[in-house]
Amino acid sequence: MWLAGNSGPFRLHELEIESPSAAGIRILHVSDLHFAPGQKNKAQFLKELAGLKPDLVINTGDNLGHKDAINPTLRALEPLLDFPGVFVNGSNDYRAPKPRNPIRYFTGPSKVQAGQALDTDRFMRELVGAGWQDINNKSARLEIKGKSLGFMGLDDPHDHLDDLESLGQQAAEVANTDLKIGVAHAPYMKVIDAFLENQAALMFAGHTHGGQICLPGQKALVTNCDLPTEFASGLSAWSNDQQESMLHVSNGLGCSIYQPVRLFCPPSATLITLR
Repeated sequence: MWLAGNSGPFRLHELEIESPSAAGIRILHVSDLHFAPGQKNKAQFLKELAGLKPDLVINTGDNLGHKDAINPTLRALEPLLDFPGVFVNGSNDYRAPKPRNPIRYFTGPSKVQAGQALDTDRFMRELVGAGWQDINNKSARLEIKGKSLGFMGLDDPHDHLDDLESLGQQAAEVANTDLKIGVAHAPYMKVIDAFLENQAALMFAGHTHGGQICLPGQKALVTNCDLPTEFASGLSAWSNDQQESMLHVSNGLGCSIYQPVRLFCPPSATLITLR
């Protein structure tokens, strides 16, 4: 779906997931804004997304995309902060981007690079002060439409900030909820396995940009992690001996200001209705 208004190339996907324990809840998944000053079309699209009036916003990180991005990003996210939400960070929420050789994107997951440190603590305080829950290596509970949702979150696995050992305690803290949800920025296989082990029924991630540079039909060439390319965006089913779960990976709404190209992979957000 294309929203009305001057929102440029951004796209809204609408999906349904069977979840009888939390039926009727509408979840807006946004990720990878990589927001920079002056990105008016992206800010307009976020405002249009708020017009959908979701019951919950899940933000899977990499919101910041410039050394001066914090205030513009907070202004752009402000319409969505009217709704209950949870968030985790990506590496770009900690450091400003730097130029990279784009060819290296196709040679394997990108390396952690030093960069100008951002005032991440202030950015997070503003989001929490507006009502969103910080779930970087911590859990949270939200009551929505009479349903109890339990969240298990991880700080960025791509930046080696994830504390997988914390998930056992997090799972205990969200026991007896109607729906358990795992949230992380980067969908590494170890993260998916850990969420399954701790009985997450839904999982959310970003990071891949849907492949960013794809073949026709959005056939991803890379995921920038060890997730197989066929799962680079959208819904996929995962299971172990005791748990079945659905993973949603967002295309994301942006990319680095130093690699501002997408091919056969439009920037997008997703509205998911639980049925």
